[in-house]
Amino acid sequence: MNPKDLDPVREHIASYVIGQQRLIDSMLVCLLSNGHLLVEGMPGLAKTTAVKALSEAIEGDYHRVQFTPDLLPSDLIGTDIYRHEKGEFEFRQGPLFHNILLADEVNRAPAKVQSALLEAMGEYQITVGQRTYPLPDLFMVLATQNPIEQEGTYHLPEAQLDRFLMQVWVDYPSRSEELAILDLDSKKQTEKPQPPANPLSQTSLFAMRRDVARVFLDPKLNSYIVDLVQATRNPTAYDDTLARWCRFGASPRASIALARCARARAWLDGEEYVSPGHIQQIAPEILRHRVLLTFEAEAEGITNNDFVSRLLDMVAIP
Repeated sequence: MNPKDLDPVREHIASYVIGQQRLIDSMLVCLLSNGHLLVEGMPGLAKTTAVKALSEAIEGDYHRVQFTPDLLPSDLIGTDIYRHEKGEFEFRQGPLFHNILLADEVNRAPAKVQSALLEAMGEYQITVGQRTYPLPDLFMVLATQNPIEQEGTYHLPEAQLDRFLMQVWVDYPSRSEELAILDLDSKKQTEKPQPPANPLSQTSLFAMRRDVARVFLDPKLNSYIVDLVQATRNPTAYDDTLARWCRFGASPRASIALARCARARAWLDGEEYVSPGHIQQIAPEILRHRVLLTFEAEAEGITNNDFVSRLLDMVAIP
């Protein structure tokens, strides 16, 4: 397979979304790395639209769930339905059995709903009573949350945040992009974009994933990845400022995520090997949601992005 085989997917997303290249790249990297994506940003920035466009360009089924405080685990998992004609219960699958799931405003659901999502994201299976059901080979959760509006929301537990391979921040468009958005909206009033006639097949996607896994990662860069993650746990060995900012560091999942996503990023760039630049390019999306800052850092206005930026400056590149 070739990175150009993803061009139809990019083109279809571009027919709905202007700009937001970071979001599109992150979706493709997660897709190739078999991971889940957390998307944060203000309302109206095409988060949901981008996810829906991605699902249309790929063979498989898509489902959107609007998370609310009254959502129940069975609304995600499914439930046993009694069949009178058979005299037995039959399991009716819920939204989690779809290939691509959009969890809209994921932080509005209570803890017991989050726990159901946690098992699906981490184990690729669902347990109902005494039975366990495997999820499809292609299973991807794309969750959105609004970081500003906190009333009626629940903080996502660190265990669940760690299950997201990447977290991407969606920002406002530039002036030229917003003008293009107006043109696109006018065009869509008379000419609605059509789904691709030949969406990317799951067979092709799995072949791409195998190609990504074969991208060469030098042992020295493996050490660099581990050093980056170790520096979040033992920052005093690298920089006093990092130590003052960091309360809790990233788990080994971060090292795995950096290696997988760096390979995917290199493959998308048409490279056969990973360079330090590939690791640094995707490090913010991998690390920032896995690091907890100290109260002192937050009081100073330091963000997780600031921490990761300084981390990349202080850890030596091999």
